[in-house]
Amino acid sequence: MSDPRGFLKVRTRRELAERPAAERVADWFDVHSEHGAQPWTAAQASRCMDCGTPFCMTGCPLGNIIPEFNDLVSQGKWEDAYHRLSLTNNFPEVTGRVCPAPCEHACVLAIHQPATTIKNDELTIIDQAFELGYVTPMPPQRLTDMTVAIVGSGPAGLACAQQLTRAGHTVVVYERDDAPGGLMRYGIPNFKLDKHLIDKRVEQMTAEGTRFRLNTEIGKDISWDDLRSRYDAVIVAIGSGVPRDVAIPGRELEGIHFAMDFLPDTTRRLSGSPLKHDISAQGKHVVVIGGGDTGSDCLGSCLRQGAKDVTVLQINDREPVERPEGHPWPTYARTYQKTTSMAEGGTYLYDTDSVAFSAAPTDASHADGDEPAGVAIEPRLEASGFLADAEHHVTGVKVVTVGPGADGPRTRQPGTERILPADLVLISIGFAHPDTASLLDQMPVELDTRGNVARDDQFATTQEGVFVCGDAGRGQSLVVWAIAEGRSCAAAVDRYLNGSTELSSPIAATDRPMALPRTR
Repeated sequence: MSDPRGFLKVRTRRELAERPAAERVADWFDVHSEHGAQPWTAAQASRCMDCGTPFCMTGCPLGNIIPEFNDLVSQGKWEDAYHRLSLTNNFPEVTGRVCPAPCEHACVLAIHQPATTIKNDELTIIDQAFELGYVTPMPPQRLTDMTVAIVGSGPAGLACAQQLTRAGHTVVVYERDDAPGGLMRYGIPNFKLDKHLIDKRVEQMTAEGTRFRLNTEIGKDISWDDLRSRYDAVIVAIGSGVPRDVAIPGRELEGIHFAMDFLPDTTRRLSGSPLKHDISAQGKHVVVIGGGDTGSDCLGSCLRQGAKDVTVLQINDREPVERPEGHPWPTYARTYQKTTSMAEGGTYLYDTDSVAFSAAPTDASHADGDEPAGVAIEPRLEASGFLADAEHHVTGVKVVTVGPGADGPRTRQPGTERILPADLVLISIGFAHPDTASLLDQMPVELDTRGNVARDDQFATTQEGVFVCGDAGRGQSLVVWAIAEGRSCAAAVDRYLNGSTELSSPIAATDRPMALPRTR
């Protein structure tokens, strides 16, 4: 380490400066005003303690060699830092922007000081590497005669593809959308992750030999059985695409959509791609059900579209600012983190549950409240104006405060019901499992109890030569876990094809994040 007393000399953590909120909500560019190496970057990296036992590396599923690349950053050795980081992470330009940084929660310095800026150091390394021309294709030295098909081009599929291509296999990635990237492209807004970064990686991968087949849906354009017959191995990396829903009265009303029907079109509008749902928040009262990262992305996107107002509902209470007792170091602590979108506007309502959706008729003939012919209205909802027919458009969300009570910690509090105005409702409460309908029909695999594709410790499914990685096998998780899954699955497939492998395998299929359940 360049300065063993760095963490004593620099005790203040410095973050990248952000553009004024009023300025950035008028465009879709990166929210930060600073990029790349800054005058203070080396000093921040010098705060790394080079611990004898670097717990930060156990917090990261990729096993990034954090003390070493921090030391190189503190010395300004950007090329060495890039190569060190690239040993373990295929897409640091993504994790450096959207990962919640479990490594920083495990940082030893975080016991008594703000953690080392690991995430920003990682981001700075890759930004410098792109700017200085260090990111170049790494084609294999020799080719095998083995072929691999990867279905899905999200972070798991792309990481798996890059690893197997560099091992010498002929890899073809199938993607049903018009551009690769999966949720990195169509789930994360541009103000968090500019899509030219994904394009740069795809260009690198194409130059290395990875082939992409876009606008191709396996199970429809090509059957799963046919795909398996063409390739020596098939990898299922389709993500966890079935969203969780809310089963409350009025769900059938118009104007209620899943977040993942809304967010992709925000990217398509900017890229000029055909829209699939054409949902807009312009001039509307918006209610977002679910206060996680996706809910925050919906908030920022709605504000940029010109929403009249945005309210985000979170059924849990607001996380504590300090690490709670139930999440001791070095586990990942659920602490309050104000996202960039939260700083731009909108209202967050914590301890708030949705009860029903209210509606008004969509045609003028029904504006006086008379029941139109053929519309059945539930008696218990009629008096309060809650209608549950698809001919009506949502106008509000009935909510209630939840808190400790006789029935448990999430008890609805009597007398707290109220209606929030809503012309647009976005459901953002996560995903249940992957969409496996065509897979089960054409090439049956076993599923686990949660509806994910079952696999053994080598990422293999119950079909010979068929593997699964990412959210399709693990369930909904983080980008950093998806990349780790892709790398580990690639090692397993390489071993299956060659009998041995030199590819790294950072995690096992059964590994789980170092975190504890939420406590109340």
